[in-house]
Amino acid sequence: MAFGDSPHDKALRETWHSFCDQMKSAGDLVFKDYNPPTSLQRADGYRFLTQALSQAFDLALETKDPRHPMIHAFCSWNRKLGGDNADFVYLQAWIDGQSVYKISGNKGSARFMNFTVQGPRPEKDAYYGADVPSLHEPFGDTPEANIFGHELKCDWDGSFVLYIGGPKREPNWLPTTPGSRKLFLRQGFDRWEEESAQFRIERIDMNEPRPVPTHETILESVQWAGDYLTGAMRDWPDFQFKVGTGITEKDINRYPAALLKDGAEQRDQRRGRSIDHMRWRLAPDDALIIEFENYDGLWMFTNMGVFFNSMDYLYRPVSYTPSRATVDGDNRVRLVMTHADPGYHNWIDTQGFEEGYLSFRNVLSRTFPTIETKLVKARDLAKHLPEDSRRVSTEERAQQMHQRFNAIRRRYRI
Repeated sequence: MAFGDSPHDKALRETWHSFCDQMKSAGDLVFKDYNPPTSLQRADGYRFLTQALSQAFDLALETKDPRHPMIHAFCSWNRKLGGDNADFVYLQAWIDGQSVYKISGNKGSARFMNFTVQGPRPEKDAYYGADVPSLHEPFGDTPEANIFGHELKCDWDGSFVLYIGGPKREPNWLPTTPGSRKLFLRQGFDRWEEESAQFRIERIDMNEPRPVPTHETILESVQWAGDYLTGAMRDWPDFQFKVGTGITEKDINRYPAALLKDGAEQRDQRRGRSIDHMRWRLAPDDALIIEFENYDGLWMFTNMGVFFNSMDYLYRPVSYTPSRATVDGDNRVRLVMTHADPGYHNWIDTQGFEEGYLSFRNVLSRTFPTIETKLVKARDLAKHLPEDSRRVSTEERAQQMHQRFNAIRRRYRI
């Protein structure tokens, strides 16, 4: 038996060769102007691509059948994509607007949880109202309906059932439309002790095994995966500049004014968060102080690479939330970003990069605090921070990092 013995051989091989060509083209985008020409940042560009490659066929093939849905962690500690938040766990399941699904499990104790039904992808971006194409798959779609964790009706032990689609059902239900295509599940964590939810999905009338993939299935999934890889390398960070989020050269090392359009309000409410980004650039001896008035809310900072990929939050202090940050005596939170450990509790590691993005999320709130920044020399930090800013010893830093390491592993069951 050899090539050509099957009538589908030619199409399969040509499609696979085309995918390989797309992967080559995607790799060339590591060298885009936005990515500084340093060995670490070039390597991170290729790491971003390989992580997307490891994800591609999980999304395009293994979990793609909405008649046999699977909950899939498409962003994690070793798969970064799309401005992912270090303190979120992102899950998704492909669905359709005709079937009825049931999610059951245990809610866990994460401070934030949101289930969102995602609708069709418009040709042009529907979020910022910009005249640019929508983000690459699996993004770009519009939230249609959602339910937050605090709205779920659960048993005493946190167990729950949630129905998706069909006629309204008790105790928890989300509607779908003919264009519904995906269920997006997010959990947001504050304290290291919080436990992630455990749940599963099924189509309620499923009574047959999943069909074996045919040549048509493979052709479609290979094409989808190639477009996904190309889009991921093309759209990050370029998309943020195209839609006018204020991340410009003149705004280096400071947060621009929020530029959310009215059309984004309802969609952000369904997502349960609002978001802003700062582009930063630090010389080897620089330090950046980020500060704001402490307030009663769930805020999150995540340090990201050039491709909007979260940094190594399993091993490094690149993210902060209220419970894990210290507050100075004047009731202000001050985070300190430097290349080397400055000995302050609220240290944001740059991972050795000279440039990146610091993402800020305000969860279950539409009010942004005023975030101030100050670029100073690392050796002069003590002159610019209050005397009571919390310092840590080498031993305390190691303990801090072990807490992080153990908590992240629990979230992902690794």
